Amino acid sequence: MVVKTELCAFSEYRIYPGHGVKYVRKDGQPVTLGSAKARRLLNNRKKPAKLMWTQAWRRLNKKARDDGAVKRKARKAVKVQRAIVGASLEDIQKKKQATKPKNAATEAALKEVKERAKAAKKTNAVRPAGGASIPKNQKFAAGTKGGRR
Repeated sequence: MVVKTELCAFSEYRIYPGHGVKYVRKDGQPVTLGSAKARRLLNNRKKPAKLMWTQAWRRLNKKARDDGAVKRKARKAVKVQRAIVGASLEDIQKKKQATKPKNAATEAALKEVKERAKAAKKTNAVRPAGGASIPKNQKFAAGTKGGRR
């Protein structure tokens, strides 16, 4: 058996048969209210979205679980190469291939720089620290700054 229910105009709760009040506004529009509380708040011109117990507030603050609305997945942009005015697609691809030897040259240069850095590190590691050694924790003489506070 299906029971015909209406929604409260203020709280949006279900109103079952035999419950609630039908209220006619000054403009002639009938409004169904579920409780005296909803009627009183409507007459006092309170906004349902500002009251936490109403469905309008829950919808506004994303508290209600909405199974009907599914979040859409963002599409990934597909990159497509197109010809530019004055240059065909084949010409553009030829220019891209011509720049690849430059990349190989720079890679070789980077490799050489890394090898130099490794060699410099090895020479530094072999040589003992001949500079003036300063202990990390220095004790200060009495009466000078830096002692105990």
